[in-house]
Amino acid sequence: MALMDFIKKQFIDVIHWTEEGDDVLAYRYPMQDFEIQYGAQLTVRESQMAVFVNEGKIADVFAPGLYKLTTQTLPLLTNLKNWDKLFQSPFKSEVYFFSTRLRLDRKWGTPNPITIRDKDFGMVRMRAFGIYSYKLADPGKFYTEISGTREEYLVDDLDGQLRNLVIATMTDLFGESGVPFIDMAANQVEFGKAMQEKLITVFERYGLTLDAFAVQNVSLPEELQKILDTKIGMNMIGDMGRYTQYQVANAIPLAAQNEGGLAGIGAGLGAGMGVGQAMAGAMAQAAVPRGCVRGGRCCLPSPGPPRLP
Repeated sequence: MALMDFIKKQFIDVIHWTEEGDDVLAYRYPMQDFEIQYGAQLTVRESQMAVFVNEGKIADVFAPGLYKLTTQTLPLLTNLKNWDKLFQSPFKSEVYFFSTRLRLDRKWGTPNPITIRDKDFGMVRMRAFGIYSYKLADPGKFYTEISGTREEYLVDDLDGQLRNLVIATMTDLFGESGVPFIDMAANQVEFGKAMQEKLITVFERYGLTLDAFAVQNVSLPEELQKILDTKIGMNMIGDMGRYTQYQVANAIPLAAQNEGGLAGIGAGLGAGMGVGQAMAGAMAQAAVPRGCVRGGRCCLPSPGPPRLP
C-alpha cells in the first residue's frame, strides 16, 4: 500500500444510523475508503437491526443494543476472515441497517375487476380493496431476497410486489370460498382473517411478518352494480299490479294540488279503472247461482211484466 493511500484511508470507530424518514427499510452504511477500527462501537437502536456482510456473504447479525466490535462480537466474520485471537487491526466490511418498525395502513386493491364463479349470478366480475400492516423481521432473508446491495431500499419499492401477491391470493380465496357475492359484505372480517393466514408464509419468505390484514370493501363494476340494483328493486316491488295501483293512489292527491295535474296521470287512472272493472265483473259473476248460465245466457225464467191488480 502506497503512503498516500494509507493517509487517505479513514478509520471508523462509531457506527450508527438515525432514520430521517418513515419510508426506509434498508440502509447501507457509507464505507467507501473507510475501514472499521478494531474495538469500534456499534449502536443498534430499538426498531433496528444491523448486518455485517463480507465479500457478498452475510456474516453477523445484530439486534438492538450497544456493541464493541471484536473477534468475540464478530464470530462469523472472524471465521470468514480467518482471524486469530490476536487480531487487532482495522478491517473492511459492509454494514447494513434495517428498520423493523411496523408499517401501518398499507393499501391494497384490485386495479381491474377479477372474475369469479358465483352461485347466484354465474360468472361475476368484482372489485375489492383494504389495508394491511407488516414489519421486517429477518434482515438476512430480506437482504438476500429483496434489498441486496442497494444504498437504500424504500417502503414504496416493496408495495407493488406485495400488492400483486395479495391480489393473487385473494382471487384464489374468493373463488374457493363458494360464498355468493351478495353475502360477501357480511363476511369481510372472516375473509380478512383467512387472507392473513394464507399470506403469512408468503411474507415470511421475504423476511417479513404480516401483522394485520383487512378487507374493507367488495363491490361490482359500475355497469354490473346498476343491473344488481335493478334486480333488487324488482324483488322489493313484488306484485307489479298492486305496486301500480299504489303509485296511482299516491299520485292523485299530489296532482290535485296542481292546476292540470290530473290530466298528467290519465294513464294511471285508466289502469286503475281497468282494474276496478275487472273486479266488478268478477263480483257480478259470483252473484249468479251456479249452473244458471247456459250458452253464455242466464237460464232462469224471466219474471215477465208486472201484473196489475
